[in-house]
Amino acid sequence: MASVVAQPHFACGLRTGVRNNLCFFDEQTVVFPSGNSCVCYDTAQRSQRFIPASQDSLRMRALAISANRRYLAVSEERGQRATITVFDLQHEQGRKRKVLTAGDVHAQQFPCMAFSPDSKYLIGQTGGPDGTLIFWLWEKQKVLATARTGTANAYVTQVSFSPHNNTQICVSGGGVLKLLRYSDGTLKQSAAPKVESVNFLCHAWVTEERVIAGTDGGRLLVFESGNLRREIHVAPQGQCDGQVEMKKIGDIKGGEGPRITAILSHSRGFACSLGPGTVCLFERNKEDGYRRSREIRIPADPHCNEQSPAPRQEVHTMCMSPAEQTLAVSTDRGQLYSFSLSPADINREEHFEFLSQSFHSKSITGVSVCIRKPLVATSSLDHSVRIWNYETKLLELYKEFQEEAHSVALHPTGLFILVGFSDKLRLMNLLIDDIRAIKEFSVHGCRECAFSHGGHLFAAVNGNVIHIYSVTSFENVLSLKGHNGKVRAVEWSRDDSRLVSCGMDGGVYEWNTQTGKRESESVLKSCSYTDVAFSSDCKSILAVGSDRTLKEIQDCQVLREVPADEVAHTAVTVSHSGRVVFTGTSSGTIRAVKYPLPIQKEWTVYQAHCEPVTKMVMTSDDQFLLSVSEDGCLLMWKLIDKEGRGLKSHRQIIHTEEILVTKSDLEEKAQNMLELKMRLEELQMENEYQLRLKDMNYNEKMKELSETFTQQIESLETMQQATKAEMEKHAREHQESSSEAAVKHAEELKDLGFSCSQKLIVEHERYQDLQREHRRMQEDYEERLRAAEESTSRSLEELTQLSEAKLQEKTQLLLQRQEESQQQAREFKEFLRQVEEDEARRSHDAQINFEKKLHGEKETNTNLRRETDLVTQKFHSLQRQMDDRSSDVNKLKQERQKLLGLIRSLECDIEDLKRQISGHEQTSNDKDQTIFSLKQKNQELEKFNFVLDSQLSELKEQTEPQQDDINEKKKHIHRLEVELVSIGKTNAQLRLSVSDLGLKLKTRDKEVHEGRLKAKDLETHLQRLRSELQSCVGFLQEPSRLKESVLAIHARYVAPGDGGMKSSVDEDVQKTLRLQREYQEKAVNKLKSKLARSSEEHEKAYEKITKEKGTLIAEINELRKELCAARAQVKEHTARLAALKRSRRAAP
Repeated sequence: MASVVAQPHFACGLRTGVRNNLCFFDEQTVVFPSGNSCVCYDTAQRSQRFIPASQDSLRMRALAISANRRYLAVSEERGQRATITVFDLQHEQGRKRKVLTAGDVHAQQFPCMAFSPDSKYLIGQTGGPDGTLIFWLWEKQKVLATARTGTANAYVTQVSFSPHNNTQICVSGGGVLKLLRYSDGTLKQSAAPKVESVNFLCHAWVTEERVIAGTDGGRLLVFESGNLRREIHVAPQGQCDGQVEMKKIGDIKGGEGPRITAILSHSRGFACSLGPGTVCLFERNKEDGYRRSREIRIPADPHCNEQSPAPRQEVHTMCMSPAEQTLAVSTDRGQLYSFSLSPADINREEHFEFLSQSFHSKSITGVSVCIRKPLVATSSLDHSVRIWNYETKLLELYKEFQEEAHSVALHPTGLFILVGFSDKLRLMNLLIDDIRAIKEFSVHGCRECAFSHGGHLFAAVNGNVIHIYSVTSFENVLSLKGHNGKVRAVEWSRDDSRLVSCGMDGGVYEWNTQTGKRESESVLKSCSYTDVAFSSDCKSILAVGSDRTLKEIQDCQVLREVPADEVAHTAVTVSHSGRVVFTGTSSGTIRAVKYPLPIQKEWTVYQAHCEPVTKMVMTSDDQFLLSVSEDGCLLMWKLIDKEGRGLKSHRQIIHTEEILVTKSDLEEKAQNMLELKMRLEELQMENEYQLRLKDMNYNEKMKELSETFTQQIESLETMQQATKAEMEKHAREHQESSSEAAVKHAEELKDLGFSCSQKLIVEHERYQDLQREHRRMQEDYEERLRAAEESTSRSLEELTQLSEAKLQEKTQLLLQRQEESQQQAREFKEFLRQVEEDEARRSHDAQINFEKKLHGEKETNTNLRRETDLVTQKFHSLQRQMDDRSSDVNKLKQERQKLLGLIRSLECDIEDLKRQISGHEQTSNDKDQTIFSLKQKNQELEKFNFVLDSQLSELKEQTEPQQDDINEKKKHIHRLEVELVSIGKTNAQLRLSVSDLGLKLKTRDKEVHEGRLKAKDLETHLQRLRSELQSCVGFLQEPSRLKESVLAIHARYVAPGDGGMKSSVDEDVQKTLRLQREYQEKAVNKLKSKLARSSEEHEKAYEKITKEKGTLIAEINELRKELCAARAQVKEHTARLAALKRSRRAAP
């Protein structure tokens, strides 16, 4: 077992082809399938937890969440049988509760399923033309009932429970829509309209009896109690005023509109997908119909080159949060969107937003990481390249192209990217918000590319040839030829001195990247290799291929082989620490094998993807494993040890935050800022002018209002006098009526007292008569009771005597009857034997007749039950109508009580108004006096206002010439800034020329350094020659050996054809080098002097401009101070005027 454990950390991708593949767990957590797991994604915390599928799962078909949001059911195919696994979502790891099977029914798949409203029952539909609906009590894993719902011409695609009834079920699909009811242990069909020609794509319960179904012809059909009643006709956008026409059905075969693929019911109505990329919300109105309230669209993708492809996405699944604040949808392109339905966001645009981020919609072909940034790049057959951040789990950059992207490689700095397309290989810059090409290479169909670890070279595969290019000069440095088949993978060594490659021809080659020669090779023609990697110490090579083994190759020999059993390895990567090797398989799983490779089959299997793994890569700090697959999903794995701690890396990596920005983008940004500043100044001036106009208008309105208020005061005074007279009149009338009412009440009280005393006397006499009658009846009852007791005692004595006599007679008769019964028993046995023989023949004939009658009675019984169901439904509807009527009566009673309370409150208000009128009479006199004093003050204020207007006009005349001076100074400053920019440009050109000369000087210095190195080499050669000549001195006495040694020295140090020309050529070269060096030094000195003079002139001009600018700024500041003082005086005068007007307005 490996000492390193991989934990699933984050998934970027949605698994398509799963029914109901998106649902809400709570208000901020959604559940969706990704890879071979179900992901619980917290949108607020941006965290995920994983619920892996079964190890022997071949395919995931459907999801279903319970009504209480606690249980998740997952339908899986497992070879020849299908299962449904129920998980507990409230458990941290998604604990598996139960595994359900079809029992005696043969089921290879469950394409759809649903929980009951109380979450106790589960229904599942088997696939195929003979589809069967199975009804489980899932907690006990018990099949309660089954019913065949599919036929040869009809198949079921969706099943659901009624939200108000655990026994009412609806199934729909191609040519079928049925309502079934569970009772007495069986599923019975309650209604089945004739819809053989209609293909139903979805349905939803909107009430207890009403189902709305959507068709592939764009029709919304309404079924009530299983019978087709109406159709909801939805007009296209722009022709609809929001009201939806509900018409009766004429012909069910019509309809040619956009496919309605999803319907979702909620408390206010329902939502449905009305064509590609569009979702409509419908609300229930008072007439038991529906009104289209909103239309939400999937917006066009700004990163895509096609013309608005996003609206063509077909909505696959819709779900709503428990509080109905968020609507989420999944599409057939593997994207997740959400839309806020809260009232706070009612005014925003009606467009969906990504629930997390944009995902790949097709197979991912390449993955690559860099060293200096936490970035990972992926390429896909959906024509897109995406840049992800594996630390923040966000999509940093995304761009779509015209061609399919077959391979991708990130530069170690994270600033460049290499993408292989069908026609060309492109090197591109990663900008702040774009991926922009800088160079194209004529490498067709590049399926594999990789940067060196130093970033100065990159390798690109073209068929069976590997091209190595320089990143700085873009030249083809080497072309590695040797493979007979297509190259499938390449990898650089740590020091970039070697490159390993593998191909479909069964060859694994190791290349020298400096000479282009092949250093080692291992060929196995029976194996088609898919991936290759160096070990952590780069001494051996790990390769995987079609022969289902993991091989370790060293020095052209296979050291070890680890068989993979029934699946083939498709990808391999090694940790930088060298502790573990990860391999991807054709079934989508990932295996962790410890390194050095074990002799036995020891590995750890992780459920990862649902399709073959295409690529895997480790981050440079060994913290994350990244895997991609043909299912379009990117999985990020967190690597930890057995104690749950992160792996320690020996490499200290510091991530940078620098990004590339082009000069044109910066200039455009600066130009935009300048334009916005100018626009801001214009708007400020325009706003000031508008404020002055508004002040003038408000002053005029204040004059008009003061006049109208004085007129209203006068009219109110007249009204007050009239109401005062009327109140006095009402007071007199009230006093007269109250006195008359008092006299009348006194007389009525006297009459009531007299009548009550008379009634009391009569009732007292009746009570005494009743008491006397009660005593008499009690005495009579006691006498009757004594007589009855005496008669019963006498009758008992007589009855005992008679019963004894009868008992003796009966005993004698009993003896006689016993003898007779014995005789009859013997005769009866004989008779019974004969009768049994006759009855056996008759019973056989009767059994046949009764079976026929029983079959007929059963048929009549089923018909009667259907009739009773209809009667009960009518009874329930009548009962609901009666409840509605009773609720209306209660509402009317409540309204009556409210009106009575309102009458009482109005009477109280009348009394309060009377009290207020009396108070107004007292204050009216005081107001008359204050009005007179305010009129005097108003005259004084008008005089003061005239004086202030004259002062204001004088101040305006003074500020106009100052404003002209300010404008002239601004123009002069602008001219100076233009001159400053031109001087800066010339200065930049001079600096560039100086830098060019510096580069030339460096090259000359380099040449001189090379000459010195050559001289040193010559000195070493001379020293060696001298030492060898000294050794030859010992052979002076031996001429033959002396000759051999001299000839050997001559052959070693003197090249053929080399003579005295070499020294002369070297001297000429040195002379020319010296002359060129002196010429370049003189030219550099001249340029330095010119640069010094130009810099001095530039500094002088710059100081002069800054001085002039400082004086102008000082003058402008003085003018601004004077302008501010003038404005302050104007504001002070206007404030005084406003205060006086407010005081005048406050006067009644």
